[in-house]
Amino acid sequence: MHILKKRSWEMPEREATPESVFLNRRKILAGLAGTGAIAAFAGTGFVPRAAFAEEDPSSGLYPPERDASYTLDRAVTPEDVTSRYNNFYEFGTDKQVYRAAQKLEIRPWSVTLDGMIDNPQVVDIDTLVNKMPLEERLYRHRCVEAWSMAVPWSGFALSELVKMAGPQSGAKYLRFETFMDPSIASGQKQSWYPWPYVEGLTLEEATNELTFMATGIYGKPLLKQFGAPIRLVTPWKYGFKSIKSVVRISFTDERPVNFWQSLQDQEYGFWANVNPEVPHPRWSQASERLLGTDERRDTLLYNGYAEQVAGLYKDMTGERLFM
Repeated sequence: MHILKKRSWEMPEREATPESVFLNRRKILAGLAGTGAIAAFAGTGFVPRAAFAEEDPSSGLYPPERDASYTLDRAVTPEDVTSRYNNFYEFGTDKQVYRAAQKLEIRPWSVTLDGMIDNPQVVDIDTLVNKMPLEERLYRHRCVEAWSMAVPWSGFALSELVKMAGPQSGAKYLRFETFMDPSIASGQKQSWYPWPYVEGLTLEEATNELTFMATGIYGKPLLKQFGAPIRLVTPWKYGFKSIKSVVRISFTDERPVNFWQSLQDQEYGFWANVNPEVPHPRWSQASERLLGTDERRDTLLYNGYAEQVAGLYKDMTGERLFM
């Protein structure tokens, strides 16, 4: 029996953006595809999803059923805002990398599972998505740069993939790695960055109920600027932990050194949990700017998910848990 327990950060369902609004909006945008209507938006700042559309073999799987256990304390950030404001250093350092990211070829695509597991394998992305129990979850997302958004991710619990891999008794960490192709990702030509992008989680974090592998957003397959075709989502951590466009997940007994940690370990560590009382060395984390609005809100401990994750770090001393 699945018992729904109200979380400390939930709001009443009546205050969430109605699903009918999203579905109607999708129909309107779909109708723009293949017409001259997209050009009419040039210069207006609004970029329809249809402008990024391409045939995706998994598109028939979306939108999956929404898991009502995951709701929000704020409105969902509009897609035309989030799709034009992205960090994806492989394609550049500014926030308007959505155009450059369209160079990413997301088919064929496979994910390698290796390391200390019983079932090492290379699995095609469409095979993986079809065998996983897809669902939609409303999550907040908090960047270390002190901006935030709220989005409907589609995908599956990372614990399902861990189960498929069969970790051995000595495995303590998961090391994630993204693609490496400087021929299409101009940012990867910058030799001062430690490419490819790498991230890591403990096995306990990876199997926590919140940890999610996203393959879609706003009821459709992921757009490339969001990290298509598959990315990690850890909503209680700063956004740089949620690695995009994953190609390899390795199970290991050694703690991975992540991309930003290897670049500047005085500012970025392994854990990167959200805490308003622990500032970044160069700015405060006490509040955050909600994308698409002029609103600022107080930052919540663990981004509001302390009830689900605080126990992971109980009595952990000598660790920089919050940066």
